[in-house]
Amino acid sequence: MAPSNSCFSSVFLVLLALHFSRIHQVMSLIITPPNCKPIEATDVDRVQFALNLEFCQAEYFLYGAFGKGLDSISPNLTAGGPPPIGVQKALLLNPEVARISEEIAYQQVGNIRSIFETVGGFPRPLLNLSVTLWALLFDLALKKPLIPPFNPYRNSLSFLLAAYAMPDLAQTSYVSSISSFTTNSSSSLASKLLAIKAGQSAVIRTLLYQNATQFVPPYQITVAEFTKAISELTNILGKCGIKSEGILLDNTTLGAENRTTSNVLSADANSLSYSRTEPEILRIVYGTGNEHLPSGFFPKVANGNIAKRYLDLLAS
Repeated sequence: MAPSNSCFSSVFLVLLALHFSRIHQVMSLIITPPNCKPIEATDVDRVQFALNLEFCQAEYFLYGAFGKGLDSISPNLTAGGPPPIGVQKALLLNPEVARISEEIAYQQVGNIRSIFETVGGFPRPLLNLSVTLWALLFDLALKKPLIPPFNPYRNSLSFLLAAYAMPDLAQTSYVSSISSFTTNSSSSLASKLLAIKAGQSAVIRTLLYQNATQFVPPYQITVAEFTKAISELTNILGKCGIKSEGILLDNTTLGAENRTTSNVLSADANSLSYSRTEPEILRIVYGTGNEHLPSGFFPKVANGNIAKRYLDLLAS
């Protein structure tokens, strides 16, 4: 469902900014019209930008599945970057979720390696995957403080809900980038990565859909209600319209051919994948609704030339 109005969007961005500090900067910047158009960038910069998302998803799934991350599994791929904050092993008592999480975790290692081998990489950015951050984001998504605070590592459903948007962000980034590539190597790599992200997203959404009407312990909130709230917050932060929808729709307006309320695959009016530009992605993963203002999952800044470009603009 789309955000109800611009006032609602602005209020929640301000609330988010209050939690992340640097309030005076946000108050002056959130009213800036969002950049929803493709940006100028090299093939290498575009692929490397997505490496930020791959790192984030890799550490979440590696720690969640095994209790250890890239520093243990493939330390050379961190390129000396700092260890992530607060990520931990999840209590994945559902054997199906546990096995799938292990598979996705290992897939992420291969995806990162492929980027390094094709276009080169950069040090893993500082990542915040702490319970504190997840609790804040879920409070904002649900528009109320959850008691107890949301903890993605508490159980299998919570772990999947926190992972819900991860492959989708990378997928939509690759969709946006592919048409701009000028080299076969970058286009080929991004196409292959896109296919994997789409598959990961479909699997996660299917697992959640199978439990759509189930309450997520310890809350009296269903899986479907959680996904709707997460998607709405993602759309608010992205500022470029509806790019994410929950696994169940309120009516058929956004369903396939306007005929379904099931929504296992989130797609546009023609059932095609959504796309997101790099600034749009930054607004979401920073959690500030502003591509110039790092916080959220990247408390210092995402790495690479594209992210640095927006940080430099803020400093100037």
